[in-house]
Amino acid sequence: MSTTIVSSAHADRYKWIALSNTTLGILLATINGSILLIALPNIFRGIRLNPLAASNTPYFLWIMTGFLLVTSVLVVSFGRVGDIFGRVRMFTLGFAIFTVFSVLLSITWLTGTGAALWIIAMRVGQGVGGAFLFANSNAILTDAFPANERGLALGINGVAAIGGSFMGLVIGGVLAPIEWRLVFLVSVPVSLLGTFWSYFKLRDNGARTPSSIDWTGNFTFAIGLIALLTGIVYGLQPYGGHAMGWTSPFVLSCLIGGVVVLIAFVLIERRVAEPMFQLSLFSSRGFAMGNLATLCLSLARGGLQFILIIWLQGIWLPQHGYDFASTPLWAGIYMIPLTIGFLVAGPVSGRLADRHGARNFATIGLVLTGLSLVGLQAIPINFPYPLFASLLALVGLSMGLFAAPNSSAVMNSLPANRRGAGGAMLNTFQNSASVLSIGFFFTVITLGLSATLPRSLLTGLTHQGVPLAQATTISHIPAIGSLFSAFLGINPIQQLLGPQVLGLPGVHDQVLLGHSFFPSLIEAPFANGLHMAFLVAAALCFLGAVFSWLRGPGVQLHPSSLRDEVAEGYASVGDVALVEAGAGAEGDFIETHRKDQA
Repeated sequence: MSTTIVSSAHADRYKWIALSNTTLGILLATINGSILLIALPNIFRGIRLNPLAASNTPYFLWIMTGFLLVTSVLVVSFGRVGDIFGRVRMFTLGFAIFTVFSVLLSITWLTGTGAALWIIAMRVGQGVGGAFLFANSNAILTDAFPANERGLALGINGVAAIGGSFMGLVIGGVLAPIEWRLVFLVSVPVSLLGTFWSYFKLRDNGARTPSSIDWTGNFTFAIGLIALLTGIVYGLQPYGGHAMGWTSPFVLSCLIGGVVVLIAFVLIERRVAEPMFQLSLFSSRGFAMGNLATLCLSLARGGLQFILIIWLQGIWLPQHGYDFASTPLWAGIYMIPLTIGFLVAGPVSGRLADRHGARNFATIGLVLTGLSLVGLQAIPINFPYPLFASLLALVGLSMGLFAAPNSSAVMNSLPANRRGAGGAMLNTFQNSASVLSIGFFFTVITLGLSATLPRSLLTGLTHQGVPLAQATTISHIPAIGSLFSAFLGINPIQQLLGPQVLGLPGVHDQVLLGHSFFPSLIEAPFANGLHMAFLVAAALCFLGAVFSWLRGPGVQLHPSSLRDEVAEGYASVGDVALVEAGAGAEGDFIETHRKDQA
């Protein structure tokens, strides 16, 4: 009896060590995923590269999306590697890799395109470390926590994931104006702490699966996903007189080729003995519906952050007297209600889902997210902030209501020896959908700008005394350039007109360079695309709610996982609704265990 008590107390202490360490890792990865969004203007000034020059657009896009792309490609492979060689070992390696590349980023000494290429390459290295962290954190938590407490643990971890992405905006806004290298250097002490803490305190107590690595599957998956996401990145650039590059032969080759290779990947995975992507896991309704719900929300949410930043930095803040140089920091501050809402709802919903099942909480969360997005598209572009803050808080609360129950339900549905691969598959859906979402949102808003921005620019410039010839030339600049200007918090009018035009008699240079001129020009064109983007995102949330409801009631614990829980003396049968397959056998197992304990 005393041995059981000591063992239980030890397990209780360890689970909190595991939670704090994995939460630190997820915070590190997600903060670094978003910290550059606010810091980009300072970084480009620091390396002396003009972000608005057409030739520099690829650098801007790759610095912005490269980290997400790498984690999307590698997270499933690294989850499978964790199942084979040990999740804690791979998680610790992720911290160490992150430390090395954070140091290399902070000592960037180059300027111009050389510096941009260096930053992109080092961000790819950071993404490798981030993929190890993403791939194994959920599995480590699932191994450490009993089934009836996983919702709380995964909820806190989920709060770190979403909260970190918004904390990165504020941290980047504070550090970048002081010294742009600080946005990279700030990760070094945190990742060092995580490396040593993980090495000395975490232990591998999950089931391992000795097997060979599916090299063919890894290769085809990486090639297909890289091609697809590369096509999306370059599809955002102008091509052949078009506002976007979706008709470019290179973009079409990437998109079509990527889809073909991914289809080949699925066929390969159905035939190999030890597949990287465990397609058989989708036979579990809880796993399949949970991943589809995640995919829908990630498609809706991935570009939301960018749209809100553009809305605040490029339009609302300048119209309310904020200087363009300070709008990145204030955009992060004004989005804090979103983070607060998520911080409040995440752990609470996870704990409630442990007791009452995931379906109701996750489904209601997606429905409320959709309704809050409908509310955001209905308010005026020049909104009253209390209304905007209330809707942001509702978005955060509703996403928090979904995230923890859904993650807990997906992880509980996995067999013990597939938690690394299954958790990584969930992260792949999230990260890949985020990149797809960025492409979608930018495309919709750029098309909206392209339809009306040229006339708006021509009219506005000529009214302020700019000669018709120069105004006509400027009005035909690619709409994506104006969108990037808004995203970076830059007023492009001074660069577009130049000192010669601004110095002409009759040109109202003070108005042209003021806070409100450029935002007022793009306000109406931006609204056209904004409303469409929010409505499509809301529709995706409602579709995700349908998938979430179809997962079924109760806490669906995979039979092999339930055996592990009962053997450890953790599981309370009243808290668990077994999946249909194997329920009878597990019921016999529980009854036998109860008799043995008695």
